[in-house]
Amino acid sequence: MSYRAFADHLEADGTPKRILSLDGGGLRGVMTIQVLRKIESLLRQRFDDEKMLLSDYFDLIAGTSTGAIIAAGLSLGMTVDEIDKHYCDLGDKVFKRSFWRRGFARQMYDAKAVADALSDVLGTAMLKDAKFHTGLLVVAKRLDTGSTWVMTNNPKAKYFAPNPDNPQTIPNGEYPLWQVVRASTAAPTFFEGEEIQIHSNESKDRADTVGLFIDGGCSPHNNPSLQALMAATMEGYKFGWEAGPDKLLLVSVGTGKADASVKVSSKLTDAAAVQGLLALKNLMEDCGDLVETVLQWISAPTPTARLIDRVAGLAGPVLGGGDGLLTYHRYNALFTQDWFDQADIGIQADASYLASMQEMDKPENLAKLRELGEAVARKQVDTAHFPTKFDVGVRVH
Repeated sequence: MSYRAFADHLEADGTPKRILSLDGGGLRGVMTIQVLRKIESLLRQRFDDEKMLLSDYFDLIAGTSTGAIIAAGLSLGMTVDEIDKHYCDLGDKVFKRSFWRRGFARQMYDAKAVADALSDVLGTAMLKDAKFHTGLLVVAKRLDTGSTWVMTNNPKAKYFAPNPDNPQTIPNGEYPLWQVVRASTAAPTFFEGEEIQIHSNESKDRADTVGLFIDGGCSPHNNPSLQALMAATMEGYKFGWEAGPDKLLLVSVGTGKADASVKVSSKLTDAAAVQGLLALKNLMEDCGDLVETVLQWISAPTPTARLIDRVAGLAGPVLGGGDGLLTYHRYNALFTQDWFDQADIGIQADASYLASMQEMDKPENLAKLRELGEAVARKQVDTAHFPTKFDVGVRVH
């Protein structure tokens, strides 16, 4: 027996579908990798195959920013160990501070180092030509138009193939994979935006159209779980998968939720610019909370549900009654003292630890992030979260 081919993963054939969603979060993505290693191990035991890949099980892997890097590697058939090595190498190469780069007049880090590292790992193939094992979805923000772009490797997607009626538009399928991922990771103040050519004016009577893309975390989809569900089930995205608690499994992995609270008595927070930045940070956390709340609201009850809003509780009962639109699980840590006090993961956290771990660009935190990710995986990931009803169609005769 073998596993599904790429086209079979995307096909709306009535079999259960499995989605993996990976948050943005800079170098905190090393936490995600440890959770993925636990999932990979559980699935290898389930299918009695020590070489099984996450791309053999999941039909669509969605990622934003650092999650897009991991998602792209997995969709190409990399093991979690391979992803881990590439990820740590990339962190060492990219996150090097310079006296001349402070994030005000110039971005803090060199975008060329990111581009070179991504093209080395992912290759230079276009989306239409890359040797994918399974579906991929990447979220980026196009700054010059203010629009969120959801790019997939689905050949049926609306903008994937050339349009005979508009031949000057470059289709998504002709974007290099590394550049799509680079666009999703272009966090403002950290890296320069990524320019992607959108239209080619062959007559040269006007300039080509170039889109300026920044980190997908600047959209509502730093946690791309809800967007992945929309893509899988909404007609416009051309996946056409069926909804239902026996039809869709969505596994969402976070990079740690930052503590967005501030001390209002602080003189620093009185500064208008600082208040603006703190408000933006809070807005991003609010978007993440809303994504989780909606997914808990529309899915079958999950043991991984968390109390997000003291009024809404765990967001029950299921919207519209019934058993829900999907089976959903979420793995994550919260960088608050209360969470660490109650999580029972064997890690003691004080204010200094919590403040440091929220930073997204500190390679010196990698060991501690790895430890935290392993603890989250041990505590939260359970084989029962991967019911055997979703094994249908993973292997083919």
